[in-house]
Amino acid sequence: MPKTAVREPLVAPARANRLVWLLGPALVAGVAYLDPGNVASNMTAGAVFGYRLVWVVVVGNLMAWLVQYLSAKLGIVTGRSLPQLVGENMPNRWARRAYWLQAELVAMATDIAEVIGGAVALHLLFGLPLLAGGLITGAVSILLLVYQARRGARAFEIVVMGMLLVIAIGFCAGVVVSPPDPAGVAAGLVPRFEGTGSVLLAASILGATIMPHAIYAHSALARDRFHPAPLREWAGVDSRATESATNAPSREDRFGEGRIRMLLRATRWDVTVAMAVAGTVNLAMLLLAASSLAGVPGTNTLEGAHAALRAGLGPVIATMFAVGLLASGLASTAVGAYAGSEIMAGLLHIRVPMLARRLVTLIPALIVLAVGIDPTWALVLSQVVLSFGIPFALIPLVRLTARRDVLGTFRNRWLTTAAGVTASVLLISLNAVLLWLLITGG
Repeated sequence: MPKTAVREPLVAPARANRLVWLLGPALVAGVAYLDPGNVASNMTAGAVFGYRLVWVVVVGNLMAWLVQYLSAKLGIVTGRSLPQLVGENMPNRWARRAYWLQAELVAMATDIAEVIGGAVALHLLFGLPLLAGGLITGAVSILLLVYQARRGARAFEIVVMGMLLVIAIGFCAGVVVSPPDPAGVAAGLVPRFEGTGSVLLAASILGATIMPHAIYAHSALARDRFHPAPLREWAGVDSRATESATNAPSREDRFGEGRIRMLLRATRWDVTVAMAVAGTVNLAMLLLAASSLAGVPGTNTLEGAHAALRAGLGPVIATMFAVGLLASGLASTAVGAYAGSEIMAGLLHIRVPMLARRLVTLIPALIVLAVGIDPTWALVLSQVVLSFGIPFALIPLVRLTARRDVLGTFRNRWLTTAAGVTASVLLISLNAVLLWLLITGG
């Protein structure tokens, strides 16, 4: 099986000790946790089941922290993305193509959710037809990708983080105006379901929270941020070599190891900030729906929720909700295109320009908008598709980060691996329960 060497990240020494400069990749990946699919899943869950699924948002966010840290660690230490490493460790080309196909379907489901969300937001704000809104959303995402290509990763991160701030304000304002019931929130922390509908929404929330394309993307974002050029290989990662005292790392290698450890410490802060923001906003969406929309007819759609917010909390809150939805669609669609491009390049060794890819992946979303499918349920179902794609990204991630020949001394501790395995088992079990309930009509 191909062996992967640890690579020393190139970081400017004058900036290496500036924590703020090191923040960014996780916040960009975190935008994927606040895309229109999250809005539809959380708002629908709150409107239909009140506070009952609060625990799903909390558990999902805790899992997301572990997953995103492992993904970033993989990219920082190895200088490769998760799709690259999966491709290198999967010699059978047919198995690699099958894996690429499911990952590509996940990326397409993501694109559908983001474009639909942007289209709905433009319809709510300006009354534009959904198809026209989808075209505009796609055009703006192309401009963002052009900006990324011309200005580099850091400039792109700043733009996306600005959108993240807009998203947070847009969705949290309503909770301030209409505070949730503390007793209801506390009761919602107890794990429980209420029929097939609640399981479907739980799977949708988890799919929208632990998004497979964000796992692929974060490893690539970390790689591109800290490994901007081909790097020399770092010695001492093979288990047979590290067991020999004569093959101990040199002084230069130890300096490289120290720099990697510094980056990993900064990455833990980066992921913590990103998940704190994403978790707070996701929870705010569900709580806003539970406190203001539960039991109100028609609020199981984004349009109905916007109308109810306007009637109950005023036009300002409703407009901020729509603006947050628009920002989430525009920001996350660029991240989705980036992830899809990396998936194809890493697994098939085919590098398609992201602009061309963006144009192609717009087609399914535009078809959904053109044929008149309910956009909210299209968003919810797209997140269910993402939920079924999670194990295919999570299991290889946990396995690779636990291997000495991949990460050397930076491999997972047994407790981290156990936590990753537990998360994988829980997610697979939830998907199995969902399938059973859907088949039996339970």
